[in-house]
This record gives sequence, structure tokens and C-alpha cells, in this order.
Amino acid sequence: MGKPKKRTSPRRTGMRRSHLVLKLARAVNAKSPVKAFTTRRESGRAVSAASKSEKN
Repeated sequence: MGKPKKRTSPRRTGMRRSHLVLKLARAVNAKSPVKAFTTRRESGRAVSAASKSEKN
């Protein structure tokens, strides 16, 4: 089945596919030890902080 690029009206906030996926990924990251990719900045910061703490 196809995934929505946009839903209903174009001005409706948060109904774009990327926004829906981002919302789900953040919900997973709040609970799960296995982290899902959110955005380049968010994921990068979390990964770099974890790798620095492992080295020390």
C-alpha cells in the first residue's frame, strides 16, 4: 500500500509523511534502547555524545 506524501489539505500541519515518521521515531526513541533515526542533527548529537562517553 502507498504511503501518504501529503494528506487532505496542503496547509494542515503535521500530516506530511516525513512529519508522521518523525513523530513515530521520537516516540520510539523515548522508550526504546534501540534508537531510530530522526533528523541529521538530533541523531548525530546523540551518537557523538555516546561515542565520546565510551572512549573516556
